[in-house]
Amino acid sequence: QVQFVESGGGLVQPGGSLRLSCIASGSEFSIYAIAWYRQAPGKQRELVAADAVGILPNYADSVKGRFTISRDDSKNTMYLQMNSLKPEDTAIYFCNRAVWRPSGFTLYEPSIWGQGTQVTVSS
Repeated sequence: QVQFVESGGGLVQPGGSLRLSCIASGSEFSIYAIAWYRQAPGKQRELVAADAVGILPNYADSVKGRFTISRDDSKNTMYLQMNSLKPEDTAIYFCNRAVWRPSGFTLYEPSIWGQGTQVTVSS
């Protein structure tokens, strides 16, 4: 089963930027629908951004226009460029597979979660 390792988090001031990276194991990364998820303290994990071949990238309303998902299949790597960060973006960010449904992207199951990378937006 594919596994993911996230990196790139940190402490940033409101309005700042961060670029998260995620490396996947295995040889079939290029065919996966992929997504970034986040979990803030006391809240459920939510899908933030997703990407799949032949489908326009999909973003949660809260990050539209600020976050950009991308991938480099030659490196089994996906990225999340986060601009204009807000304190409410503070969370642990995870990457994982996704699946496209008529209702939108959702988590592919079963999945193994990595450790995630902490993003803290604070002055």
